[in-house]
Amino acid sequence: MQRQNIDSGNAFDWGKTSQDYGKFRDIYPPLFYQKIVERNCGTAGQEVLDIGTGTGVLPRNMYRFGAHWTGSDIAPNQIAEAKRLSADMEISYLVSPAEELDFAGKQFDCITACQCYWYFDNQKAAPVFARLLKPHGKLLLLCMEWLPYSDKIAEASEKLVLQYNPKWSGAGETKHPISVAPELLEYFDLTYHEEYELDVPFTRTSWNGRMKACRGIGASLSPEEIAAWEKEHLQLLERIAPEAFSVRHYAAIAELRKK
Repeated sequence: MQRQNIDSGNAFDWGKTSQDYGKFRDIYPPLFYQKIVERNCGTAGQEVLDIGTGTGVLPRNMYRFGAHWTGSDIAPNQIAEAKRLSADMEISYLVSPAEELDFAGKQFDCITACQCYWYFDNQKAAPVFARLLKPHGKLLLLCMEWLPYSDKIAEASEKLVLQYNPKWSGAGETKHPISVAPELLEYFDLTYHEEYELDVPFTRTSWNGRMKACRGIGASLSPEEIAAWEKEHLQLLERIAPEAFSVRHYAAIAELRKK
């Protein structure tokens, strides 16, 4: 994948990170999922489509609330890992870019897009999302990001990523509402948004894995560069972090209702 507004146009491939992604990025706390349920998404009897599902983190964790989930992703390796991790669940998966999803129209009660909506070509994706939703269906945009200006471990880890990948544009996150693309607002009304802070627990190993599975490292660098970064990051954590700690994050949700 390649976007001119992301990492100065450098290509990245989430499929390269699938094993680490499945192991280290299933980190959303219960409150994150409860907020989705509070927006009446993912509840019993609903049909929900999770776009950019990655390794199926959202469908797998929301499965207990009773909806039927379908997950889509552009990366075949991500979908293969999602199927492996949810083999005992009735979740459907398919490989497809968001802009080319092909289902019968007006099929879903809700569409979720978590940690991925900034990759969409919204001019193409917006009418697709609207077509796939039932009347008055919802599109939920979701994210959870560490806060480097509030957390010294996150700040130091970001600086090390930038040493290996100076064009990585994922650094310097601050708490703010999700920016909804104007192309989406042609088909949807913004009906709710919320931003809240939370502490996410890690060990040195799991934080190293979470950082390694970010776009700036695992999805972009060569195996040799990844190994060198991982070694240096673990050494850094031994100096600055206890064995177990939490990292300050914020989470955000934007609810859009089909016009």
